Amino acid sequence: MNAATQSQASARLVLSNITKRYPAVVANNDVSLTVQPGETHAVLGENGAGKSTLMKIIYGAVKPDAGSMQFNGQSVHIRNPQEARALGISMVFQHFSLFHTLTVAENVWLGLDKSLSLAEVTQRIHATAQEYGLDLDPSRPVHTLSVGEMQRVEIIRALLSKPQLLILDEPTSVLTPQAVDKLFVVLKKISSQGCSILYISHKLHEIRALCTACTVLRAGKVTGVCNPAQESNASLSRLMIGAEPPALQHRATERGPVVLRVADLNLTKEEQFGVDLQKVSLEVYAGEVVGIAGVSGNGQRELMYALSGEDTRAQALMVQIHGAPVAKLGPAVRRSMGLHFVPEERLGRGAVPSLGLANNLLLTRTQAVSASGWIQGAVLKRQAEAIIARFHVKANGAQATAQSLSGGNLQKFIMGREIDAQPQLLIVSQPTWGVDVGAAAQIRSEILALRDAGCAVLVVSEELDELFELSDRLYVMAKGQLSPSLVRAQATVLQVGEWMSGLWSSAAHPAEVTDAEVAHA
Repeated sequence: MNAATQSQASARLVLSNITKRYPAVVANNDVSLTVQPGETHAVLGENGAGKSTLMKIIYGAVKPDAGSMQFNGQSVHIRNPQEARALGISMVFQHFSLFHTLTVAENVWLGLDKSLSLAEVTQRIHATAQEYGLDLDPSRPVHTLSVGEMQRVEIIRALLSKPQLLILDEPTSVLTPQAVDKLFVVLKKISSQGCSILYISHKLHEIRALCTACTVLRAGKVTGVCNPAQESNASLSRLMIGAEPPALQHRATERGPVVLRVADLNLTKEEQFGVDLQKVSLEVYAGEVVGIAGVSGNGQRELMYALSGEDTRAQALMVQIHGAPVAKLGPAVRRSMGLHFVPEERLGRGAVPSLGLANNLLLTRTQAVSASGWIQGAVLKRQAEAIIARFHVKANGAQATAQSLSGGNLQKFIMGREIDAQPQLLIVSQPTWGVDVGAAAQIRSEILALRDAGCAVLVVSEELDELFELSDRLYVMAKGQLSPSLVRAQATVLQVGEWMSGLWSSAAHPAEVTDAEVAHA
C-alpha cells in the first residue's frame, strides 16, 4: 500500500471523481478531495465555482451524477441530511434552513436527538451561545431575527450535534472581529479533538489563519491544492480567480450638500424582540461614503426600514432627503427623489425568488413600463443582460429565476441593479455578503465611483475591513443608538470594536468628527 492509499484509508472523508450536472451548467466536474481527521480544510473558489454544490453532495442534500464517497474508510451513499447527521456530518448553510414560525430552540431541536427535551436543548443553547460569545435568546421566533442572528442559530445548531465532520459555508460573514476570533479558538479546539472541518469563506486572511489545507475550484474543476498558511492573500487570489483584485482607488473629493439627514429619530420596536431606536442622528453628504458598524440585531434593521420607507411611523422631519421631510412617505416616493436601497435579505426582500432576473428589475426600476402601463419585456431583458455582463453575474440568462443563482451571484445582480440606476442616494446593507474577493473588489470600486460622481452613500456592514476601505466617516450602532461620527482615517479597529458594545460617552473623542475635519476629509 503506497502513501496515497494509506492516507485515503485513514481519511475522514474521500471524494473521488464527483460530477454534478444541471441543465445550464456543470457545477462539479470530476472533483476529488481528501480530508483527514482533525484537519481544517478550506474549499476556495469564486462565486459559482461549485463549492456549495459540493458541500450539499457531502451533506446528502444533492445527489451526484457520478463519483464515489468514503467516510471513515467506508463507502457511503448519503441519501439525505438525516443520514449525514447520523454519520456525524453537520453543515451550516450559506442560505439558512430555518422555520421562521418556530422559535430558535425549536429549530435547533428539530436537528437533534429527540431523546432530549426542549428544555434541555434550550439549556444547551444558552451554554453554547455563552461559550461562543454569540448572544441569542432561544425563546425568540426566527422571523424576528436579523440575518446575523439567524447565522448564530445555524452555527449553534451544528455544534450541538458534536459532529465528526463540520461543514461551514461562510460562517463568519456577519460576525464581528471579536466574535470571529472567539469562534476560531473554539474551532481550533474542536479540530484538535479530531473533528474535521470543511470551511468555505471568501475571506482569505481567515483561511490562512485557520485552515491547514485548501482545495481550489474554478468553474467546477479542481485547479490546485495547497497549504494556505504558506500562501499570501495575493497568491490565493491568483489560484482562485487567476489574478489579484485591483486595489481600491479612494480619491479625495469635495463633498456637496447634505443629501440625507436623520434628526433625533425615535421609534419604538414593532416586534416583541425588536430594538427601540433612540435619538438616532446622522448626515450623509453628496460625494461621501458613510459607514455604520455594529453587531447585527442592534437596531440596524429598524433603521433601514425607517430610511427605505418601509416604516413610516416617525415624525416627518426626523428623516429628510435633499432637505425635504420624508419620514411619512413610502418607498416609491423616496425612490423618485433619487434614493435606491439594497436590503440585507437577498431572497424575498431584495428579489422575488420565483421571478426571472429581468422581471426582478421591476422592483426598483420603472423605465420599462410604458405610459399606458404595459411592461416592455424586451427593454427589461436588455437592461438585465447589461447588468449581468457588467457585474459578471453567472446566470442562465436574463430569464433565470433569482432563486437559481448562487448567493454571491444574486448579490452581484441586486447590487448591480441599484448601482446601474445611478442613484443620488444609495443605502446598502451588507454590500458584499457572500461574494468572492474579485466580485467584492468590483462592488466596492463601483460604490466609490458613485461617490466620486457625487452620490451620497450609506453602507451598513459588519465587515470592519470593508467599512475602513470604503468609508469617509464611520458611525457605530449599539442598542438602538448611534455613536459620534468618526473620521475613517483616524479611527481604529480596536476603538470601533469597543464601541460595538456601546462603550462610547458624550465626551469628545480624538477621532470624533468636527465640521472643519469633515470639510477637509
